[in-house]
Amino acid sequence: MASPYSNRLKGLSVNKIALALLVALFYTHAIADAPGTMRVDYVHSGNHETEMFSLDQVVIEPLPWTGNMAQPHDKTNRGKYLFEIVDPESGDVAWSRSFSSIYGEWETTGEARQINRAYHESVRFPAQQDVFELVMKKRGAGNVFEEVWRIRLDPDDVLVHREAAMYADHVVAIHESGDPATKVDLLLLGDGYTADEQDEFIAKAKEMTEVLFATSPFRERKDDFNVWAIAPPARESGVSRPSTDTFRDSPVGATYDSFRSERYILTNDNKAMRRIASSAPYDFIEILTNSEVYGGGGIYGLFSTAAANSGWAAYLFVHEFGHHFAGLADEYYTSSVAYELPEVIEEPYEPNNTARLDPDTLKWQHLATPNTPLPTPWPKAEFEEHSIAYQEKRRQMRANNVPEAEMNKLFEDNQVFVEALFDKSGQKGLIGAFEGGGYMAEGLYRSSQNCIMFTRTTDFCAVCAEAIEKVIDEYTVVP
Repeated sequence: MASPYSNRLKGLSVNKIALALLVALFYTHAIADAPGTMRVDYVHSGNHETEMFSLDQVVIEPLPWTGNMAQPHDKTNRGKYLFEIVDPESGDVAWSRSFSSIYGEWETTGEARQINRAYHESVRFPAQQDVFELVMKKRGAGNVFEEVWRIRLDPDDVLVHREAAMYADHVVAIHESGDPATKVDLLLLGDGYTADEQDEFIAKAKEMTEVLFATSPFRERKDDFNVWAIAPPARESGVSRPSTDTFRDSPVGATYDSFRSERYILTNDNKAMRRIASSAPYDFIEILTNSEVYGGGGIYGLFSTAAANSGWAAYLFVHEFGHHFAGLADEYYTSSVAYELPEVIEEPYEPNNTARLDPDTLKWQHLATPNTPLPTPWPKAEFEEHSIAYQEKRRQMRANNVPEAEMNKLFEDNQVFVEALFDKSGQKGLIGAFEGGGYMAEGLYRSSQNCIMFTRTTDFCAVCAEAIEKVIDEYTVVP
């Protein structure tokens, strides 16, 4: 659907178009009495045994709220944390959303047993007019959310910060379907692109958008999305990769080697990221790094990242967005990870892994292929033998810092083997319970033999696709 302002924008420069679009959107929302956007920034700190939340600031962002006001209460409950905006007098919950965080991942690493760390985090919600309480909850025993922090906040406090749209002239509309209040708004945030590389970034943003909408179920729900793009000019091209002594002060602060995992790209500079992002309508963020080396990351409700110039950028973009957008778990288990695995396996809260095999209570029982045995047989031993050898070769090649083209060839050869192995198994397309997932070879089960969340294939399984659609519905459907 074309914007009602499209005809007025002909002949304008890209930057002026972006500004005109944002102004148009602002007044469209203002007429509809949409609330403003409020953000609470805080510091999340601690170690393996303790954690603390400390208020940084309350912010009024420059653009109106883009979320679905018809669905104020989270129905997915997929993250490690949940926040609620509560009326202190009545106890009524005005808004809630589940999410995960970098701190939540870090506290499961070995480092959390040795030192304290602090991470800057934010929650966003429709602006409140009266005093309210922000209540933070975390999963406890049995994955039940338990309160871990509560703070009373006054929106009329003199210290509430009013943020300006400093980066509005960098915003470009990549795909428009309609009013942000009734659409999923995805912001593609470029990092490590210089002023001379802006056209390159926009071309990559368009390419990745096309990749996303070529992938089901996003393909069928394309008209439920708006896609925006920003890449504040960097002083130097590229992002940091500490393991190769490469350091860049890029605007978003994205870096490889997060948690000392060479392929894991995150930014710990949440404040800078939010400062940039607030100039555009957004519900979700994917950071495109101006880098070639294979890497990415995705955290539910926070952001996802992808190395935009990698030969596997399309896969990285969609796989990592699956984490961020729908809270999907990794289904692979032969790659090295930074996390300490649990001694006791509990039922995961993610929708695509399970520890329970009872056919009557299977998490995805309604999608399971009739008469499929649980656990479902697949060529697990042959896959593991090949994959372990492949992972060792990969580690050696990374240690030798081989050209990225050689790494891409290794990934391609591995995927060819995997696809051929799975094609002859007779289990292609079945929904059952295949042992191996969530970084664990035993005790956890994924719903299908193969999926974007398991290998570098091109399709989501039916369980992951359904999980994605439920999130789209939460942002677009009026009950």
